[in-house]
Amino acid sequence: MEEEGLDAVAATEKSMGEISTALIGMVMVLTAVFLPMAFMDGSTGVIYKQFSVTIISAMVLSLFVALILTPAMCAQLLKPKHDKTLVAPLRWFNAGLDRLTGGYGTVVERFSLRPFRMLLVLGLVGLGAYWVYDRLPSSFLPTEDQGVLMAMLELPQGSTVQQTQHMITQIEEYLLTEETDIVDGVFANVGFSFSGTGQNYGMMFFRLKDYDDRPGLDAADLMMRTNMKFFQSRLGSVFVLQPPAIQGLGTSSGFTMYLVDQSGAGLDVLTTAADQLVANGLLDGRVTNLRGNDDATEPALKMKIDQQKAEALGVSLSDVNAMLSTVFSGSYVNDFPLGNDLREVIVQGGANWRMQPENIDQWHVRNSDAEMVPLSAFLSREWETITPKLSRYGGTRALEISGEAAAGISSGDAMNMMEQLTANLDGSYAVAWTGLSYQEKLSGDQEVILYAISALVVFLCLAALYESWTVPFAAMLSVPLGILGALVTTWYFGQSNDVYFKVGLLTTIGLAARNAILIVEFAESLRSQGKTLQEATTTAARLRLRPILMTALTFGIGITPLVLASGAGANAQKSIGTGMLGGIVFSAVIGIVMVPVFYVAVIKATERFRGRGEIAQ
Repeated sequence: MEEEGLDAVAATEKSMGEISTALIGMVMVLTAVFLPMAFMDGSTGVIYKQFSVTIISAMVLSLFVALILTPAMCAQLLKPKHDKTLVAPLRWFNAGLDRLTGGYGTVVERFSLRPFRMLLVLGLVGLGAYWVYDRLPSSFLPTEDQGVLMAMLELPQGSTVQQTQHMITQIEEYLLTEETDIVDGVFANVGFSFSGTGQNYGMMFFRLKDYDDRPGLDAADLMMRTNMKFFQSRLGSVFVLQPPAIQGLGTSSGFTMYLVDQSGAGLDVLTTAADQLVANGLLDGRVTNLRGNDDATEPALKMKIDQQKAEALGVSLSDVNAMLSTVFSGSYVNDFPLGNDLREVIVQGGANWRMQPENIDQWHVRNSDAEMVPLSAFLSREWETITPKLSRYGGTRALEISGEAAAGISSGDAMNMMEQLTANLDGSYAVAWTGLSYQEKLSGDQEVILYAISALVVFLCLAALYESWTVPFAAMLSVPLGILGALVTTWYFGQSNDVYFKVGLLTTIGLAARNAILIVEFAESLRSQGKTLQEATTTAARLRLRPILMTALTFGIGITPLVLASGAGANAQKSIGTGMLGGIVFSAVIGIVMVPVFYVAVIKATERFRGRGEIAQ
């Protein structure tokens, strides 16, 4: 309408003739990028599938809107010389963009005279992307402030309920007096913990205040302060943890592993190696809250019954077992009514008569002649060390060890450190990851396959679109720059290479290819009309600059709330948005200069390879 003086309807028809193929190509590329994600397995695949289905559905629907509704609205709403009615700031913007377009066309024209030099720049971009990627910390999912923390307490063997309760009271007093700005309530449990059960175990849950009521106060900071407060407690060990990012994958955040005894050296040697591994990990400083979830051994009171003496006294083993069970654990007798309820009657030895080992000698058992026989007449006792349970991994003896990455260290780096420390142990030991840690390793193994399949499918879609095996390379060569932008931005803002970043990186690949498609597809159309390679490329770059910048600007503004997110789920939103914002900025600012030059280089290289006598000008 502005350049050729056409009315709205004629301009819309001509525009759709020029842009329809590019629209279909862009949707095909973005769909191809996310389609492989829908077929990944494991917990990672479940996360990928949600993004894949959502984005593909949105892309397909937007294509129908762009091909059907948008042309109709353009034909009805656009008016000739509409820019004359704009307010001053918008007219200045258009004038500045026109000057930018002229300078951009000049730069593209000069660079395309020697296009193969740009391949050297592409090589440097690839090396830079690899360098940043190699240094980017890895993780599975970002730890979120879910408004809840939990603490596991473990006192030395033999500690009583009163001692465990005393330690819980100390933690409660600290939280409810010194952390009132963030803590709303505390719930405690004695006798149970995710690391074991018994009088020396305890479990606490901290409910935090709503995000709006504690601005600037984070659950991770409270966890660190509480751990530091009770780190050197003489009563026992306190581990304050955050819940796992995905319920059901582990009992807490951090990593969980099994130290596997591959040589079968025995439990004592394995226990020594596990203790050495924990000590080395804490000494390194890159992990914290390092603990073993299995008590390999514990003291037990063993009671030996002289069967010959027992039988001579008329006492059967079943009678002795029944009596000891009643004394120490209680036995159900019957029920009795209490109002509208029916209560159980349970018989158990008095607390003062079952607290010490020598109390056993004070109990009697009835023999076959209805006489009371003291247990000391045929029973002796001694202390010994036993294994409460046999822990296995894949049929091999193993011990479970858990921990968390220290502040400023990613979970991936912490896991790599634990693998390295395990390899340095004397003996033949291996690391087997479980829970979230296993999913993180699985996600890293799937990463290369996911990117490779996505790139292959994108290339095949572009080859079908352009009916050429070489032209798609011009669009694909712009992808490394978008990847570099996503990696640099993520690294600069302290994010990690997690599942959400991978989703954002795949989106960046599709967006970078989309910008290239807009230029390459129009340049191919102009070449088919008889224009030279140089003229077609420069013209296509100039005419496609505005839509590329406008779509990049709108997309960048759209994902800015993700980058600036706070509160619940903020870390996941930042992980997705930060990489995408960096990728789209690099693609829109630098990539638009490189794409036309890559196109010229690919076409010239193809013609030279085919042995043509003259090089396209």
